This record gives sequence, structure tokens and C-alpha cells, in this order.
Amino acid sequence: MNDPTHLIVGPGALGRLLALHLADTAPVVLAGRRTLPSEQTLTTPEGTQRTRRLVTTEVATLPPMTPAYLHLTTKAYAAEAAYSAVMARLSGTPTLVLWQNGYQIQPELTHRHPGPVLCASTTEGAWLAGDEGVVHAGRGVTYIGDLAKRHASLCQELAALFVQAGLTAEAVADIDVRLWHKLAVNAAINPLVARFRIRNGQLRDRPFRPMVERVVDEVAAIMAAEGITPRRRAGMPWCGRW
Repeated sequence: MNDPTHLIVGPGALGRLLALHLADTAPVVLAGRRTLPSEQTLTTPEGTQRTRRLVTTEVATLPPMTPAYLHLTTKAYAAEAAYSAVMARLSGTPTLVLWQNGYQIQPELTHRHPGPVLCASTTEGAWLAGDEGVVHAGRGVTYIGDLAKRHASLCQELAALFVQAGLTAEAVADIDVRLWHKLAVNAAINPLVARFRIRNGQLRDRPFRPMVERVVDEVAAIMAAEGITPRRRAGMPWCGRW
């Protein structure tokens, strides 16, 4: 039988934000390519700080364990390799929770993983404060669902745990649509703000707005071909929070 541990692989901003919230409600192990200091500090959006001692380790030296949940909080391009490395060291089959943006690794690992696979889409904002902390820069909402649509009770259970840990979370039946919507927003925003070194809000103005609209048209066509209905907002198609 699996123990109640939440194994979080990928100790970046999201991984540490999740670990530090869960630490008061469930056993947590934080694993990455290298071992981080066990004392980690969370700075809240209100500016307060709290420090927790976490179990931190390297994936390569992860001891045999049977966690209830394996949270992959790596970047999408690193998720498959991280999954393979961790599963080779586990003695049980956990519920896999995928936190990646995009929509490629989620279907692949849903088919590959022998146990339940849940997907998370979050608007929580965070950035790292060195090796010993993370700043919770902005509160958001985390949606939990599964592409197979067979694990509604698990999604509800995990969402309730996140709420207990101080995060806003909701179990949803349409996580595939929500992942697509976030992918679309990222496709319209991220390349342009990186290319031109501007803030998100500047994309409303010329010369950037026509560029955004061209990307929106392209992605909307792909979504339509996949049967995903675009979300629309006044003044800019489905572009979420600016």
C-alpha cells in the first residue's frame, strides 16, 4: 500500500511553492538534479515569511519509496526523462500529477503510466529566491482533472487537499480544454514578450497587437480542428489575464 507522501520532482518555483504549502498537511519529499537546503522559506504575496524544513534529495539517489502522489513540476521538455528516472526507483505506482504547460506530455504519460494520471493547470505566480526560498508573487487558481475522465473522486480529493493547504483549487471535468486555453494564451504572449523584452500589458498596443491577433488566428484554427472552443474576452480573443 502506498504511503501518504507527496513526491515533488522539479524543485523550481512551482515545485517549491507546492511543497511549502503541502508541508503542513501531508508528508512531502522534494527531489531534483541536486540536493537543496532542507530549510526553505516561503514569502507570501502579503510579504510575510515562513520557513519549513523539507525532505530534499536528488532523483539519482532517491531511496525506494511508495508515495501516494508523484507531482512532476519540471518543464515540459524535461518531464518524460524525469518521469522515467523517478519511476525506475519507486517500489509502488503513485497517482501521477502533471503540472506542465502545453499539451503534449499529458496525453503521452496518461497512456504510459500504469496508475491514475491527473493534470493540473494553475495561474499561481512564483519566482525563486536563491536555493533557500520561493516568493509567492501572485495568487491564482489551480484546476485539477484527468484526460481519461475516470478519476473524478481523486481530482476532488486532491483539490480539497490543496484548499486545506492554503491554495485555491477546483476539480474540473474539462481539464483538456483548460490546458488548451492556457497553451493558446502562452503561444500568443510568451514569444512576443521575450522577443521584444516588453511587459504583457504592452501587447495591447501597436505594433504588438496585430502580431498577437495573427498568432491568435493561427492557434484558434488549430483549436477548432481539435474540437476545442476558444474562450473570448472583450477586446481580445481568449487572452486570459493581462
